[in-house]
Amino acid sequence: MDTSTPSKSGTSFLKTCFNGVNALSGVGILSIPYALSQGGWLSVLMFTTIAVICFYTGILLQRCIDSSSLVKTYPDIGELAFGRKGRIIVAIFMYLELYLVAIDFMILEGDNLEKLFPSVDFHVAGLKIGGKQGFVLIFSLLVLPTTWFRSLSALAYVSVGGIMASVILIAAVIWVGAFDGVGFHERGVLVHWAGIPTAMSLYSFCFSGHAVFPMIYTGMSNRKMFPTVLLLCFIICTLSYGLMGVVGYLMYGESLKSQVTLNLPSRNLSSSIAIYTTLINPFTKFALLVTPIAEAIEDTLHVGKNKAVSVSIRTSLVVSTTIVALVVPYFAYAVALTGSFLSGTATMLLPCICYLKIRSRTCRKVGFEQVVCVGIIVVGVGLVVVGTSSSLKQIIQSL
Repeated sequence: MDTSTPSKSGTSFLKTCFNGVNALSGVGILSIPYALSQGGWLSVLMFTTIAVICFYTGILLQRCIDSSSLVKTYPDIGELAFGRKGRIIVAIFMYLELYLVAIDFMILEGDNLEKLFPSVDFHVAGLKIGGKQGFVLIFSLLVLPTTWFRSLSALAYVSVGGIMASVILIAAVIWVGAFDGVGFHERGVLVHWAGIPTAMSLYSFCFSGHAVFPMIYTGMSNRKMFPTVLLLCFIICTLSYGLMGVVGYLMYGESLKSQVTLNLPSRNLSSSIAIYTTLINPFTKFALLVTPIAEAIEDTLHVGKNKAVSVSIRTSLVVSTTIVALVVPYFAYAVALTGSFLSGTATMLLPCICYLKIRSRTCRKVGFEQVVCVGIIVVGVGLVVVGTSSSLKQIIQSL
């Protein structure tokens, strides 16, 4: 694969940046202040380290793709490294993560809208539908057309909305602290060892866009610019996450709830703006989650060029996620547990393991890069084990 020559078609540099930032940014920004309160100020070093590691493993995915002209997706990387079994393992982790997060987005929309409008019920064809279920159905209908876009250039326009929502959210929270009487007077603590596992899980979740990176890279018009795009995306998202975390922690300290919007004063214009913009992110990000799954199904069935079949597949994915979001109770707990396990695996373990295997075929010498990859694998295993056990404890305590 020649990555030095720009292709005549594909997503531009700017649009790729929009898709990349939107893939990394999202509802995780709401939990960053809570993560900081759990780990203390010293956990900022852990946050920065995880960001650097995830950026580096994103570059490793690019190198794996460049090693063969047959590699285009994350599962392709697994197959190149370990054959058919590798493809299946990577596909399971990748698509299950994307699918579960998509479902979690639907539940998030239903829960938050029901909280905003607690007395709303829907009546359709003589049937009474509860507020949460009705809002989930409305969200699925609104997001459905965005999943039909087959071009990343078209998705970029949706991504702009997600980025603007994050900017407005941060600005609204800062406004509450500066002008609505809350202030920035909390000092916090240096380190809270008992909360480190929770902080680690939330920090790693914020940078779990690796399942989408191959799709973004292969869709670029000038692939040699991907490292620059990835670096810009990580810098922007790290700064925005960090700003929200510091501001929220200074505002509410140890009293922070799991989502900073839950701490904001009620019946306040800036608070209302923050809550409403929170609802925009799932809408703008849903298509980026579903598209890789849809493309994998289309490639397997060899129907990628058939627009009608493609639309049907994407519609079926939206319908299935809607059904699960409506039927399965307390699914958010399962998503939190699975996310802490899958995110660490997809962002740290699999990129390093696959890269080391592919590289070993051409270079058997142990160099600095190999040592770094092994170190990341050790950190990833620790993150997966600690994060999963911490999530299990939280689920048990909530029962």
